[in-house]
Amino acid sequence: MKTIRKAVFPVAGLGTRFLPATKANPKEMLPIVDKPLIQFAAEEAVAAGIDVLIFIIGRNKSSIPDHFDKAFELEANLEAGGKKEMLDIVRNILPSRIDCVYIRQPEALGLGHAVLCAQSVVGDEPFAVLLADDLIYSDKRSCLNQMVDIYGEHHCSVLGIEQVPKDTVNRYGIIDSAAMTDRLSKVNAIVEKPSIKAAPSNLAVVGRYILTPRIFKLLEQTARGAGNEIQLTDAIAKLLKEESVLGYKFEGKRFDCGSKSGYLQATVEFALQHPELSKEFEKYLHALMKK
Repeated sequence: MKTIRKAVFPVAGLGTRFLPATKANPKEMLPIVDKPLIQFAAEEAVAAGIDVLIFIIGRNKSSIPDHFDKAFELEANLEAGGKKEMLDIVRNILPSRIDCVYIRQPEALGLGHAVLCAQSVVGDEPFAVLLADDLIYSDKRSCLNQMVDIYGEHHCSVLGIEQVPKDTVNRYGIIDSAAMTDRLSKVNAIVEKPSIKAAPSNLAVVGRYILTPRIFKLLEQTARGAGNEIQLTDAIAKLLKEESVLGYKFEGKRFDCGSKSGYLQATVEFALQHPELSKEFEKYLHALMKK
């Protein structure tokens, strides 16, 4: 059985909801306190045993490769200033064993097209997909680590799912499923951004996937769908006719950092956990609430 060694990070989106902050800077580089969203996603993948990170980038995304690359001038400056702690942080963003691959998505044709761009590197292997603007916090095992275990037991595609308010189902891929356990379901159908009335449930696919390589051939055959884009959801709907696909309700808390509200919530909650800032920030919040 092939293990999950590779992860795809589609980071070519324009991030229009965060303009003007994302005019020249990718939304995936927006910081949660002092760490960018893309680093949280990369660390989650590494914790799950991934050793090849594949970034699907677009125009104005050079700061992402720069972030994971060596910064000789910065490191020399920190070393000369005796700032060893900061130097260690900069040098150890990723373990040295990790390979980073950057692939340019020539056009913004949707999530499905972005995943398809990774085919030449992924090859004939199962792989993970992580959307960095879905920040998932778990104080035990990461979401992707949990999903890798599910794949290891069932040997089929696994979708990270959670219940969402019924009035928000039109923002997600929504599944129809049959429960196997409290957290695991067999996916029977999936539809991209259905109307509230047409949604088969309120179980939404969020930004974590483990997919078999068959998805690439199906993506090649997938026409543009919602938003005139090639939707990964549409290819997964085809995959369901050929292979088993499971939905997994992960343990952890998801922050939708693709929205301003979710991004601010993540910033506040991570600040309250930060070893250097938590006490001071909590004190500030208490004082603010008294005004």
